[in-house]
Amino acid sequence: MDSTLALQLLIQGILLGGLYGLIALGLSLIFGVMGVINFAHGQMMVIGMYISYWIFVLLGVEPYLSLIIVSAAIFVLGYVIQSSVVNRILDYPEAMQVLPLVAIGIILENTALILWGPDHRSPQTALSLDTIWLGGAMIDVSRLIAFSMAIIITLAIFIFLKKSNMGKRIRAAADNRMAATLVGINVSRINNFSFGLGAATTGAAGALLLPLMPLSPNLGHDFTLTAFIVVILGGMGNLVGALVGGLILGVAESMSTLFLPATLKQVVSFGILVIIMLFRPQGLLGGKK
Repeated sequence: MDSTLALQLLIQGILLGGLYGLIALGLSLIFGVMGVINFAHGQMMVIGMYISYWIFVLLGVEPYLSLIIVSAAIFVLGYVIQSSVVNRILDYPEAMQVLPLVAIGIILENTALILWGPDHRSPQTALSLDTIWLGGAMIDVSRLIAFSMAIIITLAIFIFLKKSNMGKRIRAAADNRMAATLVGINVSRINNFSFGLGAATTGAAGALLLPLMPLSPNLGHDFTLTAFIVVILGGMGNLVGALVGGLILGVAESMSTLFLPATLKQVVSFGILVIIMLFRPQGLLGGKK
């Protein structure tokens, strides 16, 4: 085995895993508060990528700088979806919660297709070709910046949920909706904010991913599935688990190319999913089954 290649793949896996963790963070937050799985998660990320792309094309603002605008826009989108649709289906059986969110995902995907067409877009940012050498391994500066910002955003969400008054209300509503209502917390408003916050982290991940891969309207499906695998691996509703699961999956996918063609990386992802569902269905950092 080539040790330099193995180091290169390990670094790439860690950098990618940080982004996986950020993508899954929003999904895990939404599930942890409301018990709803957002099947439009990947499509919301794609909308964020397109917003970042057009800010870059029209105004010349780098995706790393437009991240705040993108997050705010996707926060509003998530807030509207939660207040208009999801709040109405929270008490429905789980099977009936799936279809409205799948439908929203399809609507978002086709909206992107109508507005921006089917062509792949791949913007060349100022840092696209910059690299740092670590021994014999090369580190892509764009990936390093994206990873660093993903970790910062993830830590900021943790601190917000632990220390702020709104974060405490969110955790109270997640623990016991009825008790939170009895002490005067507006649970519906908390749900709206939580869904918006989860969506905002997804939008941030989209802006960070934009310089790293070609953009197209149908990109969301793969990332929705990836986010599911990560949150199941780490533990549904566990935010630390989302980050840990993302890092594990990123490294596993990257290192698997030492033995398998890169096109088979999803075989590795779903293989991990099957194993974790069989032997630890609550996830690595989850509680009871």
